[in-house]
Amino acid sequence: MGDLINLNRARKARVRAAAAEQAAANRLAYGRTKAERDAIKAETARLERHLDATRRED
Repeated sequence: MGDLINLNRARKARVRAAAAEQAAANRLAYGRTKAERDAIKAETARLERHLDATRRED
């Protein structure tokens, strides 16, 4: 006689594994370090200041 398995546990384990795989793919595609986010934020602020400084008043 074969080993008994709980089908609910097997299904949930399969779903968890798929979710973990998707999360890993998302981390590679979208993940940034805090330093990278801060650098982007600082660059955006610098560009906005430059734009405001060179804006013409009518």
